[in-house]
Amino acid sequence: MRGQKTQRSTTIFRRLMTAVIRLASGQPQGCSSLGGSAADLSVGGQAVIEGVMIRSPHRIATAVRKPDKEIMLKTHAYIALSKRHRLLNIPILRGALAFFEMLVIGLRELNFSADVAMAEERSARNGTEGTHSSTKDRLMLVGSIVVAFIAGIGIFFALPLWITEFMGFSKNALTFNVMAGLIRVCFFLAYLWGVSQWREIRRIFEYHGAEHKTIFAFEAGEDLTLDNVRRYGTHHPRCGTSFLLIVVILAILLFAVADTVVELSIGHRPFVLQRFATHFSLLPLLGGISYELLKLSGRENPHVTLRWLSAPGLWLQTITTREPDDGQLEVAIAALRGALEGAPDIVASPTALS
Repeated sequence: MRGQKTQRSTTIFRRLMTAVIRLASGQPQGCSSLGGSAADLSVGGQAVIEGVMIRSPHRIATAVRKPDKEIMLKTHAYIALSKRHRLLNIPILRGALAFFEMLVIGLRELNFSADVAMAEERSARNGTEGTHSSTKDRLMLVGSIVVAFIAGIGIFFALPLWITEFMGFSKNALTFNVMAGLIRVCFFLAYLWGVSQWREIRRIFEYHGAEHKTIFAFEAGEDLTLDNVRRYGTHHPRCGTSFLLIVVILAILLFAVADTVVELSIGHRPFVLQRFATHFSLLPLLGGISYELLKLSGRENPHVTLRWLSAPGLWLQTITTREPDDGQLEVAIAALRGALEGAPDIVASPTALS
């Protein structure tokens, strides 16, 4: 019984820490890559608890290693809102939609992987106790997401504003937001380094590395085999974390302009709560612009400025990705194969889809 409670607590802890990372990074869509020969196919993904989620333009697949060491694969058809409705495919608007769309999808698949991780515990229950515990688990799932949202917004968004105000940088909008941005980045880096010391989170970062290796092999047109995937690196240039500096710079400029407009409108410098409300309301715009820059970087030869701005994010992947073992690579391969199910043969070699 004590072992079951420990397993459940560990699973909830990993789900909570992973959700906070995704909310704080501002890049919930994970790695975005281009693969194929005649017709490029955009795929992206993220690590989940003991697994990997991969999304293609027409399907989402999540592969999770079960407690009995078998791989569970869940796939379902999915087409982005911006592809289903032409009016939603407007630049920046489609990015804002993609930001929230992938946040919802990512958290949903994260909860699925947590359910799989706790399946062994639930299978040992029966009768009324099992029903009661299942309800309790669902409540804990919802609670962990709420806690992650509050922690992400409070620590990485609101707290830097209060600290900057306390330090006396409120006289100039640009100076204020530069300082708040630097504090926010320092908090985020410290958080990443701290959670990376836990073995449970290192496992998720290893699956993150497995996702990148598998997508690298797909981009190169390789068969999705262990021997091929194993040869590639874990640092992917189009991972969402590669654009941390771009998001920080955009946030500083966008929030500085917004604070100036608010100050001119109300006749005095905005208070911290006013700044928070203004900045929070601009998150969809920030996500939309970041998305468009991510798409530009996905081109075969991105501009040198984008490559330079993404360099710090690649360094950051030294923390957020780790070298996976073969078992983790098998899970990532299963996820990518599931996402490619039904895709044209020219996207990947036939053996990779078999």
